[in-house]
Amino acid sequence: MFRPDSAGRPRWKLRLGSLAMLGPAFVASVAYVDPGNVAANLSAGARYGYALVWVLAVASLMAMVIQYQSAKLGLVTGITLPQAMADRFQGNRFQRGLTVGYGLQAFVIAIATDLAEVVGGALGLYLLFGLPLWAGSIVVGVVAMVLLWALRSRGERVFEAGVAAMLAVVALGFIGALFFKQPQWSATLAGLWPSVPDRDAWPLVAAMLGATVMPHAIYLHSALAIDRHRPNGTLHRPLKQLLGAQKLDVGLALILSGSVNISMLLLGAVVLAGVSGDPIERVHATLGVDLGPWPAAVFAIGLIASGIGSAVVGTHAGSRILKDMQVWQVEPTLRRAITIAPAVLLLLTGVSPTEVLIWSQIVLSFGVALAAAPLALVTGDRRLMGEYVDRPWQRAVNWVIVSLIIALNVVMIWWSLSSAG
Repeated sequence: MFRPDSAGRPRWKLRLGSLAMLGPAFVASVAYVDPGNVAANLSAGARYGYALVWVLAVASLMAMVIQYQSAKLGLVTGITLPQAMADRFQGNRFQRGLTVGYGLQAFVIAIATDLAEVVGGALGLYLLFGLPLWAGSIVVGVVAMVLLWALRSRGERVFEAGVAAMLAVVALGFIGALFFKQPQWSATLAGLWPSVPDRDAWPLVAAMLGATVMPHAIYLHSALAIDRHRPNGTLHRPLKQLLGAQKLDVGLALILSGSVNISMLLLGAVVLAGVSGDPIERVHATLGVDLGPWPAAVFAIGLIASGIGSAVVGTHAGSRILKDMQVWQVEPTLRRAITIAPAVLLLLTGVSPTEVLIWSQIVLSFGVALAAAPLALVTGDRRLMGEYVDRPWQRAVNWVIVSLIIALNVVMIWWSLSSAG
């Protein structure tokens, strides 16, 4: 016998209704398994084995908190995080200048993210088909732009389903590879204990954080929640029900993306132990030599899906940030061209694509606090959030996360200065 709710609906129907509300977090989580993650996590596994598993676990927990807060902001207020920041900076010329500056840094962060996605997808095409890297970067950029247009033109549900399908391919590509190369599970559990093997591990820690907690996904999630659940300014369901569904949405999506990220690190630890050279290319080559062409192809397909899927989300995020901050209106075609150009130029110089990927994620780690701190500020504002304002313990958690991110940024500055000296 089913226990009905106050409206007379059985609980099993309520659960199915909650599942039907899932989607926005899965779109945002594609950014958490982009080629930057592949490069950083494989490199961490290759150099330090299982020692940095804890970084991915902690970063994934941080991401759950931050992404839910972004979704809550959109559902409660009907405005995105960039719009909330633009509203705060309305006033004199100095404040308007802050709006422009803040919007441009967010756009630059989105471009840096997109750069890594284009380079990573190009590397996957090179591994699978032998396509030159510079040509592959153009293919990835064009395909991502066409996919974004095709999916968005058919509504939010189709867009979410299409991006979720790409996320599934990425998950199969990297989690599936572990079926061919089994990791040491006891060492994996031991790697959950926080430790930094040596000072040279700090750049990888920063890169893993920047790749796992993606700034542009923080900005975008509030918009995704609005587009799905209050597209015309009116909520389609009770707010408390939507917020509950968002917790489930974020939890499931980030557990999946966190598992994929840890799988990447484990793959590096298993396949690349004692192997020198570019980690992405070496994993592909080693899988091909040891296990045959199919496991190597599965890995390459996962990398391509990672690049294209995250590029779709990155393109959408960058355009939405500029629109909501009212800084500079850019057509997706032009924005894609802005992204492709530096990727093609870098790849034509012969620079290591994996190095580009890792350092792009280090840069992104500095952008995380610039997204997370304003989010903590606005969700703790009672005038904006009303009865759904963050409780004291939630504010404490939000600012502890921001403080940890800033502390890591300070460590990276110290590392850079001491290394230069």
